[in-house]
Amino acid sequence: MNWGALESLLSGVNKYSTGFGRIWLSVVFVFRVMVFVVAAERVWSDDQKDFDCNTRQPGCANACYDLYFPLSHTRLWALQLIFVTCPSFMVVMHVAYREERERKYRLVHGENARLYDNPGQKHGGLWWTYLLSLFFKTFIEAAFLYLLHYIYNNFELPRRVQCELWPCPNQVDCYIGRPTEKTVFTYFMVGASAVCIVLNICEIFYLIAMRMLKISHRGRRRGSPTKRCSEPDCGGCPATPETNNKDNLALMEKNGSIF
Repeated sequence: MNWGALESLLSGVNKYSTGFGRIWLSVVFVFRVMVFVVAAERVWSDDQKDFDCNTRQPGCANACYDLYFPLSHTRLWALQLIFVTCPSFMVVMHVAYREERERKYRLVHGENARLYDNPGQKHGGLWWTYLLSLFFKTFIEAAFLYLLHYIYNNFELPRRVQCELWPCPNQVDCYIGRPTEKTVFTYFMVGASAVCIVLNICEIFYLIAMRMLKISHRGRRRGSPTKRCSEPDCGGCPATPETNNKDNLALMEKNGSIF
């Protein structure tokens, strides 16, 4: 699988992410994709060949291997990495949609006209898209962790398993190749996935807190009394912070308190 293509696609997500999102992307590629490509795939590359049973009955080893390994760890992790990065493309597509609207708006109203201050700024519908993508990523991570634990009953691989499926003549003992090494990589990938879940939850709380803080500031600004301009030719218009600063500077210059 070409993981470089996936990395190039997700590189555009980085500039629209918060600090937690950038850390999440680094964890995904450094501690998950690189470890998966460099080491994990090689550990499980000859998994079925190293699965030995104490019988030479044709088909017995294959039946027992399918019983205890219905879905390979590497294929499950590959699906997890693909599914967990797909919600990030929702943000990229939403930004691309905004940029296209901005382009059409400028064609109609001129080059100086602007529909958005910044198409990549997380406000309005883009904020909801970004938040939903975080919820989807968290759900997918948790679902795959549960699926891995449900299939293998544990994250630790045993050294020996017992099987009595047909066409085995009786109960046979089968031995897994390199179980300790596979257990280490399993716990590492599970730990990296747990870190990503924590980062997603932190980013969700961060986005909601910043949104609530912005709404509260906006409410205070609307509820604060409006100060009137002191210029004689102003006509009593509401004063802006810049106008207030100019009035204060003019008063200080008049009193000789500024140099």
